[in-house]
Amino acid sequence: MTIHVGDRIPEVTLKRIREGMETIDTHALFDSRKAVLFGVPGAFTPTCSARHLPSFIEQFPEFRHRGIEVFCMAVNDPFVMKAWAESQQVPEGLQMLSDGNGEFTRALGLEMDASSSGMGTRSRRFALYVEDGVVRETFIEEPGKFEVSSAQYVLEHLPR
Repeated sequence: MTIHVGDRIPEVTLKRIREGMETIDTHALFDSRKAVLFGVPGAFTPTCSARHLPSFIEQFPEFRHRGIEVFCMAVNDPFVMKAWAESQQVPEGLQMLSDGNGEFTRALGLEMDASSSGMGTRSRRFALYVEDGVVRETFIEEPGKFEVSSAQYVLEHLPR
């Protein structure tokens, strides 16, 4: 079942690298804050690297201005996410999260089978707007599309 508006973010642990490897709980990440979580099929993949992540990098100051934290998540290991962030010059504060085993993606109901491309189970392309751990808006792409989960589209559809 896919996550819906009004649902609480499922509790799962993710990984990220800052000073070292960190394990973070999704409730700790999303409770008591406004946030946008966007998910991509894979770091270093064409649309993700050329359009999706760059859209959030470009609009990151506007999200911050509105008091919204930004999280990028992929079913990749934390070392890949760190390298991708460095290659894309991700600004400090835009957090890169690793869902290496796809547990969070499955809990959200947003997994897809990318086996035909040799990528196994991955995340669908999406964005979620979350307030205090509760999903307030969903922006879930149809397979192969990049329309409703861009930073610009998300900003246009968030409350001011």
